[in-house]
Amino acid sequence: MRVCAGGDMTFGTNLDTAWAKLGERRLWSQFGLSAHPDSLLAPLRPLFADADVLVLNVETAIGSGPAQRKCRPGSTNCWEFRGPVSVAPALRTLGDSNAVVVGNVANNHSRDAGPAGFVATARHLRDAGVLVTGMDTIATAVRLPDSTRMGVLGFYTSAEMPDLRDLAAVRRHVARAAAEFDVVVVTAHMGAEGIGAQRTRDTTELFLSTKINRGNPVAFARAAFEAGASLVVGHGPHVLRAAEWLDDRLALYSLGNLVTYGPFNNSEPINRGVVACADLDGRSVVGAQLRPTVQLAPGVVRVDGSGRAMRLIDSLSTLDFPATGVRVDSWGEVFRRIP
Repeated sequence: MRVCAGGDMTFGTNLDTAWAKLGERRLWSQFGLSAHPDSLLAPLRPLFADADVLVLNVETAIGSGPAQRKCRPGSTNCWEFRGPVSVAPALRTLGDSNAVVVGNVANNHSRDAGPAGFVATARHLRDAGVLVTGMDTIATAVRLPDSTRMGVLGFYTSAEMPDLRDLAAVRRHVARAAAEFDVVVVTAHMGAEGIGAQRTRDTTELFLSTKINRGNPVAFARAAFEAGASLVVGHGPHVLRAAEWLDDRLALYSLGNLVTYGPFNNSEPINRGVVACADLDGRSVVGAQLRPTVQLAPGVVRVDGSGRAMRLIDSLSTLDFPATGVRVDSWGEVFRRIP
């Protein structure tokens, strides 16, 4: 089976009507694009066309109408996102009709419209045919046409969601899923953020100036693998990070930004992302490929012909994991390092 995963995804915010109108005008005047989610996602569909399962990080609330606000009026250091209901069916159409689409809501923006908005987000996704993971510690069940049973678990660094900082709990949750399913895929929103957060080290990372514990990504991945996971997909830093092989398991520590329509900085290297596709045979990852993207402006994503994303991941993997880091060729194929 082929599992293709993407990094951070936001679709503007209807919680701030002033920004929403400004964002729409800029998209149209500068790029001739609509702010509708179908339009924002259109360039990405070829990158997911051959996936059996899509694992997407839905880093936004989804809904309409009045909502509880996370940010105080006049705040300059708070971001809240809620995309329109049309986000959910647009995400479903990223994969073909036979593919399974899984949306992860274990992240720091899926609750931006409050607890009721969080529940509504999951409902909109399910109504559109998108499976939801990360709401609780029970693996989301995916059944493929060949009867393979996959479990997908979403984690974040919060007591309100499956908490990746509690490694003993991570092992229990993953082991329970491994006992039930043929293969387990883990997706995790973890690590520090921003241009200075490209390196992956075996240590606790802190969130910006607020110093919130955002987990130890390396210890988390090792715990998930020890308990039976085959693939760990990381996101959250908003930059690309290293990847490593652990025997026949693959950890991707950050896939960067996939499509982030909002008041974001899109300077290098924050504008780079990848769609990562892993081929699994049983519980083993037998091959992987990275498909690079670049954002020209918030929400304006394109396939990146320069290959810069591949070079970044290759070099970061060499720096951070000299023995186990992946090698990535100019076609995006992921290989094991030769001793």
